[in-house]
Amino acid sequence: MSDVLAPLMTLPGVADAAEAARDALAKAHRHRTNLRNWPVTAAESAIRGARSSSALDGGAVQLDASGTEPNDPVLAGALRVGQALEGGTTNLVGVWQRAPLQALARLHALAAADLVDGDLLGRPRQNPEVAARLDLVTRLTTGRSSAPAPVLAAVAHGELLALAPFGPGDGVVARAVSRLVTMATGLDPHGLGVPEVYWMRRADEYRDRAQAFATGDPPAVGAWLLMSCQAFEDGAREAMSIADAAAK
Repeated sequence: MSDVLAPLMTLPGVADAAEAARDALAKAHRHRTNLRNWPVTAAESAIRGARSSSALDGGAVQLDASGTEPNDPVLAGALRVGQALEGGTTNLVGVWQRAPLQALARLHALAAADLVDGDLLGRPRQNPEVAARLDLVTRLTTGRSSAPAPVLAAVAHGELLALAPFGPGDGVVARAVSRLVTMATGLDPHGLGVPEVYWMRRADEYRDRAQAFATGDPPAVGAWLLMSCQAFEDGAREAMSIADAAAK
């Protein structure tokens, strides 16, 4: 089967942006704090990512007055997802590599536990087109394409936003899958980067580019890929700042 993602690498700027994202994340992993104490950065990354992802879906960004529990169901779900992915040591990485649809179901069960009835958790809409598209996307992003990891993560993210396969929780799941792909491919094995902060700070642009990506128009697809790669690069700088603070 031909690599249907290969043409994406010919879009203007994409190859260079993917390489810049890879270099930035590699640098974050080489930070002196992250050579041994990377779990500190990973834990803070998971929290910042969850709060930012929650905000993008209209949820809260802060815990309750006690500072221990989220009052908001979207934030609660995002934090559960972040904890499940924290540090890249989770078995979800292995599940994603072996059975990505199972990993998707697990992520939705965590993200939407307080948003939908239990019998709807982890169950995509019963639609042949959705099922076929999910199967294609998960196969392409788990070894059926030679596209670089930043592009694979961006495609998975954009496709899941476009498909909205579950309903409530889809945004948190899509961004979690982007993070999961970066871990599984070795781009960001410990989950140190925080691309969600970049997307949150540009929420309107993020939504506009995601909607345009869904049209399949090449310039729009390229713009989404470039934004995603920039988010990974910026997220690596966020990881460096976390590590710098931890080193003091």
